[in-house]
Amino acid sequence: MVEAGGSRQDCHEEIRVLSHQAAAVVKEQGGDNDLIERVKNTEYFKPIWNKLDDLLNPSTFIGRAPQQTEKFVNKTVAEALAPYKEYITEEEFKLSV
Repeated sequence: MVEAGGSRQDCHEEIRVLSHQAAAVVKEQGGDNDLIERVKNTEYFKPIWNKLDDLLNPSTFIGRAPQQTEKFVNKTVAEALAPYKEYITEEEFKLSV
């Protein structure tokens, strides 16, 4: 919003008010958190409505986690499993959580 010309203080206040409203729905009515929908329907945020989905894409918040995880698995985990290589098969399996 700041890049779109909004003030940080005004933006913070708008989000604070909407988040309190959304929290009330969750805490007092047992409903779902609808904060994002509230932002998408608040005129103040109109300048960024078309950017919200991209801004809220979870992949923009994970940094280097995929690369770090891959490195950890390929080095640290592989080294820890090396002594047990003869017991490890290459059978495929499906894990459901």
